[in-house]
Amino acid sequence: MNLTQLQNELKTAMLAREELKTSVLRMLKAEIMKIQTDGSGTEITEELIQNTIQKLVKQRKDAAQQFRDGARPELAEKEEAEITLLMVYLPEQMSEDAIRAEVRATKTALGVTDKSGVGKLMGTLMGKLKGKADGALIKKIVEEEL
Repeated sequence: MNLTQLQNELKTAMLAREELKTSVLRMLKAEIMKIQTDGSGTEITEELIQNTIQKLVKQRKDAAQQFRDGARPELAEKEEAEITLLMVYLPEQMSEDAIRAEVRATKTALGVTDKSGVGKLMGTLMGKLKGKADGALIKKIVEEEL
């Protein structure tokens, strides 16, 4: 997704009076505009937009968990609905089995045999699987495999 596509999606959602989608896309656009105007001269690329979406998904997951812990299921459901909308704009995520296979292959390739190699393994995996899998899930699987 690029900035033009985002603006078109937002316009379509507004015309269709889809309140939640409009709200989520406005939030995403605001995050991107904040990056664009922060003075760093960062160019708005598809990768930057994808990273921003991933950041927002992570924030929503954390918020939903906190709302569930705080006995506020209605707010947690709203956060989860926002996650669902944001996930549409991300590439398809790898399954847990596919991540596990990649962890095993990378672990063997790097010769990691114990927990002392976690940093090396995680660094390599995060580079390979960036945008394709959730970092927390990768970490969980790495810990299980070691």
